[in-house]
Amino acid sequence: MSKREDVLRVLRGENPEYVPWFGDLAYWIEYLLDDGLMDKKYMDEEFGDTGPDEYRMGIAIPFTGEGLHRLHHDLGVGFYLQGYFPFSETCEAAPGIEYRGDDKIITHVTPAGTLREVWFHERNTHSWAPKERMVKDWRDLAALRWIYEHTEYAPDYLLAEQRVERVGDEGIVVVYTMRTPLQELIAQKAGIEAVTYMYMDAQDELEETLAVMEAKHDETARLACAAPGDCVLVPDNLSSDISSGMFYEKYLKGVHEKWVKMIRGAGKYSMVHLDGALDPLAGELSKSGFDVIEAVTPAPVGDLALPDLKGRVLPETVLWGGIPGGFFHPYLSDGDFERYVIETIECMKGDNRFVLAVGDQIVPESSPERIRRVDELVKKYGKYD
Repeated sequence: MSKREDVLRVLRGENPEYVPWFGDLAYWIEYLLDDGLMDKKYMDEEFGDTGPDEYRMGIAIPFTGEGLHRLHHDLGVGFYLQGYFPFSETCEAAPGIEYRGDDKIITHVTPAGTLREVWFHERNTHSWAPKERMVKDWRDLAALRWIYEHTEYAPDYLLAEQRVERVGDEGIVVVYTMRTPLQELIAQKAGIEAVTYMYMDAQDELEETLAVMEAKHDETARLACAAPGDCVLVPDNLSSDISSGMFYEKYLKGVHEKWVKMIRGAGKYSMVHLDGALDPLAGELSKSGFDVIEAVTPAPVGDLALPDLKGRVLPETVLWGGIPGGFFHPYLSDGDFERYVIETIECMKGDNRFVLAVGDQIVPESSPERIRRVDELVKKYGKYD
């Protein structure tokens, strides 16, 4: 049975032949590209003789085609995503972008005010961090609303169509919606501290902005549901220490329930990205109807062991994750890594609501041999009785 059929069986509530093993390699690939370590055969498959059209230290990964899928195949990793939003975005006031050293400076000039954000590329971690957020406080919300009100989205399904053809038996095709509005503010545009002050100082202004954002994000959800593929993922980057409780009940739950219904109506499976603290959000997301809670990082890195997490969600909810991304780094010995993976496989085997995956990204400096080893261990220990 193929990786695709195994994971589809789990999504249907049936027993697979083996515990499905899937991984998001995007962060690790970014490291390989940044440091010039990507094997030439994958570069040749991806780009031919021309090289990438545009590549600058993590600004974008133009590594989305044949080389990407060959890499997954050779490592024995089921394919399910690099983050892919199947729509284009056009705003009347296009932002200005400037690079100064490792800083990316983005300026949004609108009739309601000017917004500025600065992102810093950390070379050692191959990642981007905000030095200056786009939205500093509630006084910036009018300009943010103007941007949303003057932004249009259009379907962009070419990559989804290509992946349906390329992935074949080695995985599934997953497309993204936008984040829910509150999570877009928390994770990307403002940060949790500024959002908390907005809630306390200008709740009406915040809620007016969330309503404008929701109307536009609903458009992207409809476009994602209409795209080719198997699953639609809500990339909310959730963590229970940030977005559970009142924030979830008041601002996230209703959007989640609406989008889950929309995804199910399109005949696709719904996924949500919970890559932080699991308790109590895992239970809340399960009750909101998501088919899959993805990017799960259990103890000893996360706050719940897998058996305890299983007890927090509805029986039909699929838990997708299990191996902390940092465990692929050589700081953990081969023996400790193998023991952990075998124990995780044994926990998952026989319970058809688990998919073995990375929680949530394989980190830089990880070796391909260790990634490949997971598939070997699944074949040895992960066959269902």
